Amino acid sequence: MRASLLQVAVNEGEPVESRRRRVADMVRDQAGADLVVLPELWTTGAFAYEEFGREAEPLEGPTHEAMAKAASDAGVWLHAGSVPERAASGGSAADGGTLYNTSLVFSPSGDLAAAYRKIHRFGFDKGEAVLMGAGDALVTVRLPHTTLGVATCYDLRFPELFRGLVDAGAETFVVPAGWPERRRSHWTLLARARAVENQAFVLACGTAGTHAGVPQAGHSIVVDPWGEVLAEAGPGEQVLTVDFDPATVAGTRERFPALKDRVLGLDRPRR
Repeated sequence: MRASLLQVAVNEGEPVESRRRRVADMVRDQAGADLVVLPELWTTGAFAYEEFGREAEPLEGPTHEAMAKAASDAGVWLHAGSVPERAASGGSAADGGTLYNTSLVFSPSGDLAAAYRKIHRFGFDKGEAVLMGAGDALVTVRLPHTTLGVATCYDLRFPELFRGLVDAGAETFVVPAGWPERRRSHWTLLARARAVENQAFVLACGTAGTHAGVPQAGHSIVVDPWGEVLAEAGPGEQVLTVDFDPATVAGTRERFPALKDRVLGLDRPRR
């Protein structure tokens, strides 16, 4: 498979609609890839909390429309990162409704294959943690050559989520993020840890630029099931493209069957 991670810069001064068009063109430029991945909350910036309510959109809003068309034009599977979703409240969106940090995955025909509402909200009783609701469902997506497990940014710190995705059949984790530069070492460490402990590929796509005064880490990364870094971006906006063999997952799990020795969290006796 060929995957392209689009490390989009989210900077003040670029209108959301302009960035939406620009990113759609970036997706179209990846025709020939099998999978394209965007970062978390790239329409607003993950730390631009004051923008969440103003820029929130329904699931089938303008970002859905633009990304569905871009995926279809390029003929790619597209993990379109995440958007601030405003769920219906029984009336119009203007009447309120819960906000969610929601990821969208599109098929090469432009159909919505999956939506994932972020389970672990960042902020320690402020920001996203109080402004947005929490999702409650694990999401996997079956592609022709691998099954994706979908997680978002802060989720990366919670290994039990990834164990659940493995149990649901995931072989490749896709993690869009708006990770801050000051904790970049954690970003790389955790991406490699999730790959090693679950014997899976990790495709972690971050943003570049500065969100509401918070410099972003960039450094999108692709890790194989042995924890080896296959490719890593720098700090600025760029496209990180990597070829990887999904069959490596089954081979790794067969040669080194650590997952079979799991005990805790399983409803089966220890052997």
